[in-house]
Order: sequence, then structure tokens, then C-alpha cells
Amino acid sequence: MDLANLNAVAEKLVAPGKGLLAADESTGTIKKRFDSIGLQSTPETRRDYREMLLGADEAMQNYVSGVILFEETLHQHAADATATPLVALIERAGAVPGIKVDKGTTPLAGFPGETITQGLDGLGERLDSHRAQGAWFAKWRAVIDIAAGVPTWAAIKANAHALARYAALCQAHGLAPIVEPEVLMDGDHGIEACEAVTRLTLKTVFQELFEQRVALEGMVLKPNMVVAGAKHGRQVAVEEVARRTLAVLKDCVPCSVPGIAFLSGGQSAEEATAHLDAMNRMGPLPWKLTFSYGRALQHAPLTVWAGRRENVAAAQRAFAHRARMNSLASLGRWEGALEQAA
Repeated sequence: MDLANLNAVAEKLVAPGKGLLAADESTGTIKKRFDSIGLQSTPETRRDYREMLLGADEAMQNYVSGVILFEETLHQHAADATATPLVALIERAGAVPGIKVDKGTTPLAGFPGETITQGLDGLGERLDSHRAQGAWFAKWRAVIDIAAGVPTWAAIKANAHALARYAALCQAHGLAPIVEPEVLMDGDHGIEACEAVTRLTLKTVFQELFEQRVALEGMVLKPNMVVAGAKHGRQVAVEEVARRTLAVLKDCVPCSVPGIAFLSGGQSAEEATAHLDAMNRMGPLPWKLTFSYGRALQHAPLTVWAGRRENVAAAQRAFAHRARMNSLASLGRWEGALEQAA
């Protein structure tokens, strides 16, 4: 293990004022997003969309530290005359290319309503291939739901173990792992339930990481924020989300982890930005806090782009705006008035 290199990659991903673009939507997920703008999902349209994002110089050079790619994108080339590999667009902007390596979730046998993430079989060989294609880090997502009788301890432990095995394999093959245990915000549970499940999940994940000899200095954590379920009736103040989230992180995440890059998890773009900003204003903190957003960065540019070439410049400006807002939030300098001015 080259821990110095792994640490350098992890530190770059959480560099001050920068965060990650999660552009690793599966073919099925991006089809749903394209359906919302009336665009057919094909290899060409997916390439055009991601090329539009990765070619947005203002956003990519100033606010994006790394990009999580779907495997298809790792092998695609731009449609311009130079046929530049999309990975090269990321590197040209000074950002780091990475790759989603899990194979999605499947029902956990014996535990109705719960899932386990697949993809450990043959992972070492795939990591070597991805590294050869230009990836410097990887990502694996585990999903923990909250419902009646769910989650069970067995499901949390099984997913935490898979995350730790993935992280150990990544480090053995020279890629810095992003460890993503997501407690879903679906459902009608209150913020107290999310806080309790997130705390148990993170404690279990870090115990498994320890047992699998993962070097915490060479990884990034990608957790959910502590929020109420989307169907819960009570609105929770931004400061309460920030306070409860930080309380859990301080209780569970060792200070040797270089940084924490939050997922947005179904929050609106402005909610995700406001919560990140509030947490960074509550410092000093033992780790850097930044963003690793998919929909919260992409919804606006996708809507503006709408699959039309003439809309590319405007869509890139929309992307740059959202990236800048989250950059400011990662520094504790965001203001709601900036959204209204834009």
C-alpha cells in the first residue's frame, strides 16, 4: 500500500473550497432524469450530457476537486474533432477522475425490506483495469433504510463489512476509497430516528474498517446528513440538521479521516447547500467538510440543457452557479441572498 499517494488523493478530493461532482448515475437512473426532459437515453446522449458538465471550465477548474464516473463514461470520448477522452477533460481541469465500482443493491436474504450491495467478486481485477483507464479513486454505496422493524443489526453489519472489504481492496490496488453508507431519507420517520440509525451505522462501519486494516488517512467518508424523512410532517431548522449531524460525526468519525464529502440524498439543491454551510460555520472541526452531490449539482444544468446543443453554454453557467454556491458552503461563506441574486 502506498499510503502517501492514497492520502494525497484523499486530501485533494477535500481541498478547501472544492468538492466532488457525482456523475456516476447508472443507466437506469440517468434514463429517469432524461425522461424528465423528454430526452431518449442512449450512449450518445449520455456522453453529450456528461461532456457538457466536464467541459464547463469555470465550475470544473474552480470548484470541483474530483468526479465520480459511471463505468461507461470512463471509456467514452468527447464528440468534438479531437475525440478527447472524457477522463482527460477532468484531468485538464485539475480535478481527479474516480469510478463507482459497486454493482448495485439486491435483497438481503432472510431480511425482508433490506438490501446488500453487490460487487466484491472480481473487484481487484476491475480496480486494476479502472486504474489503467485513469481512475485514482473509487466509490461504493451501501443503503440503509428506515421503516417498521428496519434496519436490523444484521443488515447494518453486512453492509458495513462489504464497505470495509471494498475499501481494503481499493487501497491494496492503489485507489483511494470513498466509503458511502447512506441512511435513506425516504419514509415518514423523524430526525431523531435518522440520528440514531446514522450513529449506529457509522460506528459499525468504522469498526469494520478497523478490523479490515483500512488506513483511514487514505479514504474519504461520504455519509448522509441527519435529516427527517421526506414524508415526515415537521420541518426541521437548518441549524438543527447541522447540530445533530455534527454530533453524530464527532461521536463516530476518527480525526485521521482527511475529510467528509456529504451526499445530498434527495434534499433540494438549496437545502443541501444551506446545511453544509451551517455545519462549516460551527467549526473548528477535526476534518474538512465538503460536498459530493449528484442531483443537487445537476438538476439545474440538466433542466437548462434539455438535450439541445444551443443550450450548452447556459447549462454550464447553471452548473457553475451551483458549484460555486457549494464551494462557498464548504468554507462557511454561503448566503441565501446569493441564490436570489443569481
